[in-house]
Amino acid sequence: MIHEIERKPIHGGVAFTVLTLAVLATGYWLVEAATDEAIGSSVAALLLLMAGLGCYHGLMFVYPNEARVLMLFGAYKGTAREPGWRWVNPFYLKPKLSLRVRNFETGRMKVNDQDGNPIEIAAVVVWRVTDTAEASFEVDDYVNYVHVQSESAVRNLAVHYPYDTHEDDALSLRGSTDHVAQNLREQIEARLERAGITVIEARISHLAYSPEIAEAMLRRQQAGAIIAARQKIVEGAVGMVEMALEQLKKQSIVELDEERKAAMVSNLLVVLCSEHHAQPVLNTGSLYT
Repeated sequence: MIHEIERKPIHGGVAFTVLTLAVLATGYWLVEAATDEAIGSSVAALLLLMAGLGCYHGLMFVYPNEARVLMLFGAYKGTAREPGWRWVNPFYLKPKLSLRVRNFETGRMKVNDQDGNPIEIAAVVVWRVTDTAEASFEVDDYVNYVHVQSESAVRNLAVHYPYDTHEDDALSLRGSTDHVAQNLREQIEARLERAGITVIEARISHLAYSPEIAEAMLRRQQAGAIIAARQKIVEGAVGMVEMALEQLKKQSIVELDEERKAAMVSNLLVVLCSEHHAQPVLNTGSLYT
C-alpha cells in the first residue's frame, strides 16, 4: 500500500522573489548578448530565461483543509498540506484533494432484519480523508467507494438486529440507538480504512417497516407492548397484595381464614389490574353476611 508522505515546500514568496530576480538578470544578459551580437551567449541566455519562466509553474496555493498530491512522471512524491503560497518542482502534477468533513446519506434500502421482517433503513455517515495517498491511489474513486461501502455496511448491520424487542436487556435497531450507531461506525470505518478515510460518525436516519407489513407489524408491536405492560402490572399487583396481607397479619388488624384470604386476593387483583376504575360495594352486614 502507498502511504502518505508529507512534504513542506518552499514558501511561494521567497521562490517568487528569487525567480523574478533571476529572470530579470537573464533578460538583461540576453539584451546585452544581442547587442554585442554574441550568438552563443544569446542562445544560452534565452534558454535560461525560458527555464526561469517555466519555474513559475511550480507556484501554487494550498488552502485550509486542502492538500496537494505531488506526482512526478507517474511516481508519488509526497503531499503538501501546509496552507499558504508554496513552490514545488515545476514538473510536478499537483491535483487538489479536499480534507474537509463531508456528509453522506444512504438511500432508503429495503432489507430484512434479524427476525426476517422487511424494513426500510437509511443512515448518515460523516467522514473525511486522512491519508491522501491511499485515497488517491488505493481506490479508483474514493467518494464512490465511501457510498458503496457505507450502503453495504448498513445492509449488513440490519440483519444482525431485530427491528424492536420488549426485553429489557435485548438489543434492537429502534431501542439501542447508541450501540447500533457505534457498531455501524466501526463497520464502515473498517471497510474504508484501505482508502485512507476516517469515519467521524454514523447514525441511522430512517427506520420503518416496509409498507406492505407496516399495519400488521404495528398491531403486533402494540400487542407486544400491551403484554409487556400487563406483565409489569401483574408483578406489581402481586407484590402489593402480598404486602397488604403481611401488614394485616403483622398488625393483627383482622384474622382471615383461607377462603377470605382468597376472596381478598381476588378483589385486590381485580382492582389493581383492571383498566377501569373499580366500583366499590359496601358491606353493611357482618364479615360473613
